[in-house]
Amino acid sequence: MKKYLFLSFLSLVLITTQGCSTSSKAKGSKSQVVASSKGKKKGGIQPYNKVITSKAQTDPGLFSVHFLEDKYYYEIPDSLLNREMLMVTRIAKTASGIGFGGGKQNTQTLRWQRNKNDILLRVVSHQIVANDSLPVSLAVENSNFEPILYSFPIKAIKKDSLSNNLVIDVTNFFKKDVKAIGFPQNSRKRYKITRLDDSRSYIDTLRSYPLNIESRHVKTYFSSDPPSNSSVQSISLEISNSMILLPKTPMKRRYFDQRVGWFARGQQDYGLDEQKTKTVRYLDRWRLEVREEDKQKFLNGELVIPKKQIVYYIDPATPQKWRKFIKQGIEDWQVAFEAAGFKEAIIAKDPPSKEEDPDWSPEDVRFSTVRYLASPIPNANGPHVSDPRSGEILESDINWYHNVMTLLHNWFFIQTAAINPDARMNKFDDEVMGRLIRFVSAHEVGHTLGLPHNMGSSIAYSVENLRDAEFTKKYGTAPSIMDYARFNYVAQPEDGDVALMPNIGPYDKYSIMWGYKPILDKTAEEEKEILDSWINEKAGDPMYRFGRQQFGVIDHTSQTEDLGDDSMRASEYGIKNLQRIVPNLIEWTGEEGENYSELKSMYDQLLGQYNRYMGHVTANIGGVKETYKAYGQQDGAVYEHASRDKQTRAMKFLNEQLFSTPKWLIDQNIFNKIESDGAIERIRGVQTRTLNNLLDFGRMSRLMENEEVNGSNGYGLLEMMNDLRSGLFSELKRGQKIDRYRRNLQRAYIERLEFIMNNEQPKLPARVRAFAGQSSVDVSQSDIRPIVRAQLKTLLRDVTRASNRISDEMTKYHLNDLKERIDDILNPND
Repeated sequence: MKKYLFLSFLSLVLITTQGCSTSSKAKGSKSQVVASSKGKKKGGIQPYNKVITSKAQTDPGLFSVHFLEDKYYYEIPDSLLNREMLMVTRIAKTASGIGFGGGKQNTQTLRWQRNKNDILLRVVSHQIVANDSLPVSLAVENSNFEPILYSFPIKAIKKDSLSNNLVIDVTNFFKKDVKAIGFPQNSRKRYKITRLDDSRSYIDTLRSYPLNIESRHVKTYFSSDPPSNSSVQSISLEISNSMILLPKTPMKRRYFDQRVGWFARGQQDYGLDEQKTKTVRYLDRWRLEVREEDKQKFLNGELVIPKKQIVYYIDPATPQKWRKFIKQGIEDWQVAFEAAGFKEAIIAKDPPSKEEDPDWSPEDVRFSTVRYLASPIPNANGPHVSDPRSGEILESDINWYHNVMTLLHNWFFIQTAAINPDARMNKFDDEVMGRLIRFVSAHEVGHTLGLPHNMGSSIAYSVENLRDAEFTKKYGTAPSIMDYARFNYVAQPEDGDVALMPNIGPYDKYSIMWGYKPILDKTAEEEKEILDSWINEKAGDPMYRFGRQQFGVIDHTSQTEDLGDDSMRASEYGIKNLQRIVPNLIEWTGEEGENYSELKSMYDQLLGQYNRYMGHVTANIGGVKETYKAYGQQDGAVYEHASRDKQTRAMKFLNEQLFSTPKWLIDQNIFNKIESDGAIERIRGVQTRTLNNLLDFGRMSRLMENEEVNGSNGYGLLEMMNDLRSGLFSELKRGQKIDRYRRNLQRAYIERLEFIMNNEQPKLPARVRAFAGQSSVDVSQSDIRPIVRAQLKTLLRDVTRASNRISDEMTKYHLNDLKERIDDILNPND
């Protein structure tokens, strides 16, 4: 067994609770009550019945929790001392402007330890380990001493035939400002929090369950910069903490491989036979095991029910008409687990009634629940809690916010209404909305099974396949429901009955098989060869490729909200469908006697979808595809620049579809119903966002590197800048009038070049840069400014020539203004 030791202080994570209940189990106990020889000394250990009197309200469970005279006590069996427990801290309810409740803040592993007449709560780390049979384990232990989070004097001891139960007062631990279980430090800085206000802070509930203890406490902090209610100069939050007993015997690990997308955790193992420190990573997954009596059936290829199924309960607060769809989304994953050798591995249930089980609670860690929250937040999320020693998922509560239906409506309307009559209304039929709910339910459940987003999935299907009814009925819109593939915006009205959304796809079945299929009688280390063979069987097939989520897109093949293998072709089809929607938008959003708020909302959604297409296309310029490979197993490059053809077509697309004024978006029949003004600024905003995205330091850096690596086969920065300038100022060669939209765009271009000439790329730490997706470049020492300077000089020459022959007065004013602007950039000291 490995010895797990502390390296760094982690933050704590949270979960919800309910009030204490009175239990007869703690009253009139026949257990022998004792105290130490110092028990009668004031402040020392007292007789049990002097501390926990008959007036105490008691909730039995992992620990008995007692409430008496505004104080809370834990009664800890000594058998649980030194057992590792996971503490998860969440913001349960939050002040307006901070975000939304339910967000995990901290996770820590803790252990209760006795030190004479005190109980110490110590923080355990699983980042640094060494097998305790190895000499190096002593060095690891000596350099990673476990810090003490809190010390509790023992108030009383109750002895019985099974154990000694130690009573401690935990009131101040939850009521006072213990930073590890309160508001995170970075948030304190942001809102200029000075201290806790004790008079407005209190414990709401402490509840005990067989495997966990749940707390809720309200904290009020003095703040000189609160996000809302500034006159109060404070922030109040409800914080929840969930303390979960970890299994005595950790589950067998399965080691992580970046070629298959998975949530994972890591440890630095000093006990390995390596000549350097090595981090080992292993999957977060449920403990799905084959029953002993079913092993031969499993080996014969028969599907078997796992020893313990994954069970999700549907929150009783969920509207009745949506429950079946959420359940369907959960059980849709059964087909994926069949690929792993299990049948009925995951099931959905209604919770028992109060009559059937009065003690059932969604706070009980033994039960995973889809929590239905009456909230305006248009979202859903699927977090889970895992054993840091093994990655075993212990429980999960999917947060389902009521207003996710607004999000689903808007996506489905804008992306499919051109071909789908069911989407042409403000309120969908229940069956239509139910199908959308099922889709989101399945996606969120995928996260709780251990799967992250696979944004590289949708590129596996050709754009033309997405217009094929037979193909989409069989394969959906992407190989993975964990992609943000959403709905089929590519299909055209003449394509017939195409599928509109993804299902549990080929990649999902493959990844669940890879992560969950039992490999019997093998250690975690011995599994590696078999796991590699499963990956190699699918290597090179885009259907089974994993593409990580990016927060600054470098890999053009791994984007959110996109479809198909060609962004330009897919976006062209998408724009055609938006052009079909615009003339019908008033009719499709109109309701007798209602105002035009829905019309405005859906026009904004339409503009947002158009903007997404521009982002998808822009990513191809300077794009670099990332395909994870392992030495000796797959040939070819891990990183490949986008082809010259794709990049030049992307630039042509932007010049034609965006930088040439998209007049089809300018519909005065819509505007005169939703606003007094704003059309000009709206178009300018869309064009400028894409222009600035295109002229990003990182993208310019990758274009230079592409040209350096691939020569004439690459699309370089100078060529891109020439193409851009020619497209933005095409009127100059022909002496044409320049309209107001184009004048705004041309000024935005000059301003962006000025920014590039006078600013450096913000420096991000290497770890953050990789996460955010930023290519690093020293702007002042690169070719960027010489190229930009040359563009400005060429443009100044062209503008000067055009201004001398143009007859339109406003165009002449504009060109003269551009000359002044350019001259100020090139000659700032004149």
